[in-house]
Amino acid sequence: MIEINGAIGEGGGQVLRTSLSLSALTGTPVRIEQIRANRSQPGLRPQHLAAVRAIAKLTGAEVTGADLNSSALTLIPQKVRPGRYRFEIPTAGALTLLLQTVFLPLSFAGGTSSLILTGGTHVTWSPIFHYLTAQWLPIMVKLGFRAELVLSCAGFYPRGGGEARVKILPARELHLFTCVSRGALTRIRGVSGVANLSDAVAKRQKHQALRRLYPVCQDTKITTQHLPSPGKGTFLLLQADFADGGSACYSALGAPGKPAEQVANEAVDQLLAFLEQDGCVDHFLADQLLLPLLLSPGNSVFRTNRVTAHLLTNAQVIHHFFPGRITVDGAPGQPGLVRVTGGVTF
Repeated sequence: MIEINGAIGEGGGQVLRTSLSLSALTGTPVRIEQIRANRSQPGLRPQHLAAVRAIAKLTGAEVTGADLNSSALTLIPQKVRPGRYRFEIPTAGALTLLLQTVFLPLSFAGGTSSLILTGGTHVTWSPIFHYLTAQWLPIMVKLGFRAELVLSCAGFYPRGGGEARVKILPARELHLFTCVSRGALTRIRGVSGVANLSDAVAKRQKHQALRRLYPVCQDTKITTQHLPSPGKGTFLLLQADFADGGSACYSALGAPGKPAEQVANEAVDQLLAFLEQDGCVDHFLADQLLLPLLLSPGNSVFRTNRVTAHLLTNAQVIHHFFPGRITVDGAPGQPGLVRVTGGVTF
C-alpha cells in the first residue's frame, strides 16, 4: 500500500485526485492522510467526495473514510470496469476535475464508457468546460486518447447544476510529446458566453478582447454563445496556436457587479503575459500533461511559461508511484522545462 501525505506541496485536492487516478490505473491500494490539509476547509468536500466515490465505483474498490470532511482515506481498488455511469456533485464543485480523475483509468478499461456528470462547469480554481474542449482534449487526442465531450447545461457558481455527457473510448497507440519552442503566433480563437444574461454582455466581452488582441494577431476570431443553465453566469475563453506546435488557453469568469470589459481584460492579460514569456504550453496544461505522458512511450519534454506549485505537487505525488520519472528544471514562478520518462506499464 502506498501512503500519501495530503499536505505535501500545495496540500489541496490535486494530491487526492492524482492519487485516486494512479491507484485505479495500477491497481495499487493507497492511503491518504491529512487530505487538503492546507485549505481553509480541509478534508473531503462534496466535489472531492464525488471523485472518491466515482473511482470506487469504477474499480469496485473497498473504501474507508469516504465521508464528508474526512481527513483520511484508504482505497483498495480492483480492476477498472467500463460502462455507463452517472456521477453527481451536489454543489458547484468542478465536474471538469472529476472527469480528469476518471479519464485515464477509463481510457485503459478495455471498453467504451458513457458518463453523465453534474456539478459546476464554469467555476473558479478549475479548468472550465470550454478549456477542456479547446485545449485539453485536442492535446489528449494527439497523444492517442479518445473521447467526446458535450455540454448539456452550464453550471456557474453558486448554483451549479451543470451537466456534461462524455464518451471515453479505449486509448489507441500513444505518442510522446515534444514542445520546447512554440514558434510564431499563428491565430487566436475565443468564445464569449453567457447564461441567463443579455447577449449584449457576451458581445461587450468579445469586442473588448478583440480591440486589445487585433494589434497582436490579426487572425483573431471570437464567437458568442448563450448557454442553458439553472443560474446566471458569463465567461470569456481565449486559445492561441503557434507555428511549431505550441498552444495556450486562458479564461475569465464574470461575477455580480463585474463589468464585461473587466472579464475580457482578465483573459487577455493572461494571454499577453504568456506571449511575453518563454513557454510552449500554458501553465495550466503543464500539470495536466504529466499523467498522460507517463503512460506514453519514450521520453517527452516540453517548456511551460511558469513552474507552478500545482505542477510541482503533481510531480511529487507521481513520484510515490513511479519514482524518478519526472524532472522540472526552472524556478517556481518562472518558465521551466519538464521532462517525463514514459512507458509506464501496469
